[in-house]
Amino acid sequence: MTSIYPWLLPVWNKWQALSVADRAPAAMLCSSPEGMGISSLVKHYVRTLVCTESKSEPCGFCHSCALSESENHPDIHWVAPESEGKSITVDQIRLCNRWALESSQLGGKRVIVIQPAEAMNESASNALLKTLESPPENCLFLLLSNNRSKLLATIISRCQLWDIAEPNIEITYDWLKSNCEKPVSYNGIRLSKGAPLKALEFFTDGDSDRYFELEKCFSEEIVKSIPDTPKLFKCIKEEPLKSLYWLALLLSDIQKVHFGVVETGLCGASTLLAEHISYQNAYEFSNRLNKLREQLVTYTGLNTELLFTNWVLELHEEICS
Repeated sequence: MTSIYPWLLPVWNKWQALSVADRAPAAMLCSSPEGMGISSLVKHYVRTLVCTESKSEPCGFCHSCALSESENHPDIHWVAPESEGKSITVDQIRLCNRWALESSQLGGKRVIVIQPAEAMNESASNALLKTLESPPENCLFLLLSNNRSKLLATIISRCQLWDIAEPNIEITYDWLKSNCEKPVSYNGIRLSKGAPLKALEFFTDGDSDRYFELEKCFSEEIVKSIPDTPKLFKCIKEEPLKSLYWLALLLSDIQKVHFGVVETGLCGASTLLAEHISYQNAYEFSNRLNKLREQLVTYTGLNTELLFTNWVLELHEEICS
């Protein structure tokens, strides 16, 4: 059997039961944060559904499994934006609708996976909705989403919902210790939003070192009489959105220190910085950072260095006042 990530086993057990009982619904919406590995689980489930010899898992030997493994199965269709940042178009969904109405080429189920479902534009969403209102027999639509709030409420209402949250931090920590060659920490998991695969990247791709450099520089500069803002900006310049999220989490942890909250994986500098940054300032400037991140996502061409420098200087002024 294909290895399934431990945090996804509870979901797999339920999906497997649906397959065995031949009760897979016409439409499923699986919502999960990025970095959970949901695509690998969906591939395994889809291959189970089309296997001609087993309903509990892909047998790995039948013709259908061979086609699935080579990603050439005529009854499995994956639909995604044609390029990064683009929408899933109405023409792509109309093609899906035609696939759904056709007969299975191998005499089994037809499965259409749409990922990410929130990438469908309005016309595409409406085209899919018409099919979901009267779903074809023996055809399953599987919608994968990292942000289901962007989907039409009418589409959500016609799907069986599966919400997959971040696993318990101990499960992620144990998995990382077995799968990461570099040292891991609870703090790194939190900085990766609790997503195991994101955390693995954090420790293996250099993010861990970049975060600790940023934390050290921020802790030193923000309490100086004159902070070295170019030095601070250099720490976030490579990946500003990610770095600003890290700083916002550090300020959030400072708030927790002020309230005496004990939590696994708090940022290491939070206790020391709480001696200089009040709860109110940590709260206010964390919110400002989040708004700054939203601005950078929404509006291209903004002067990131200027906006970040203003934020640093305003926080520094509050600390010194």
